[in-house]
Amino acid sequence: MTPKNALVVALRRLLQPLVRLLTAQGITYPMLADLLKQVYVEVAVRDFRLEGEAPTDSRVTLLTGVHRKDVKRLRTPGEPQPEAMPEMVALGSQLAAVWTTRRDLRDRKGRPRPLPRLASQGGARSFEGLVASISKDIRARPLLDEWLRLGVVKIDEQDRVVLRSAAFVPSRGFDEKAFYFGHNLHDHIAAAGHNVQGEGPPFLERSVHYEGLDAASVAGIKELAERAGMEAVQSVYRESKEHETRDRKSASPKQRLTFGIYFYSEPSTPKAKKDE
Repeated sequence: MTPKNALVVALRRLLQPLVRLLTAQGITYPMLADLLKQVYVEVAVRDFRLEGEAPTDSRVTLLTGVHRKDVKRLRTPGEPQPEAMPEMVALGSQLAAVWTTRRDLRDRKGRPRPLPRLASQGGARSFEGLVASISKDIRARPLLDEWLRLGVVKIDEQDRVVLRSAAFVPSRGFDEKAFYFGHNLHDHIAAAGHNVQGEGPPFLERSVHYEGLDAASVAGIKELAERAGMEAVQSVYRESKEHETRDRKSASPKQRLTFGIYFYSEPSTPKAKKDE
């Protein structure tokens, strides 16, 4: 089957920022090609079954173009390994969830309150008290130092701990940022791919895009997008947390979800002037 030209054009554009990142991080074309070969085999075996049966090596070769010898070498039995979440991300997500959903830790506008560092200063409504509510085995001071390093929190002029965003997204720490890079882009592309193929009801996937704006205008719109986006994230975050607590008692099969907001800007490409 010959791929549609519109998809090839879209794929070329999609790959440009990815290849830019890979090149900057020392991942060469041969390394990527070998990784792609593994992923093609993995996806074909997992997602292109016939009547529930895994495809043969020959069928995988037919579907992917990967040589049968390589298919046999790369094919691995069993379920794929789950997404590896860094320990700090897992712990940070728990703490951020409590900080942004517990009523006594939010202000009148629903924003996470700045917290005194020590329980002796704020009791349960302190950073130390928050950590203790999650686990008695975790010490608050080393965790605070790590969050400061990652840029998740800051210390204000009153020596209080301030959460920089309502969702745990570190501004530093390569492993933590790489986790979100893989997780968020996987789900965004999965949703967009589902919509392109038109199989079943479409997932939410919307964007606003304009050209020809001044830098000052873009800066103002960016601020608006961040404010409105975080309000939406906080709302979905709190609702999901409430459902998670309720659904834990149910025996129904469980699902996962991702809801995301992003903003990007760059210089516009000058348009060619028409001959007068």
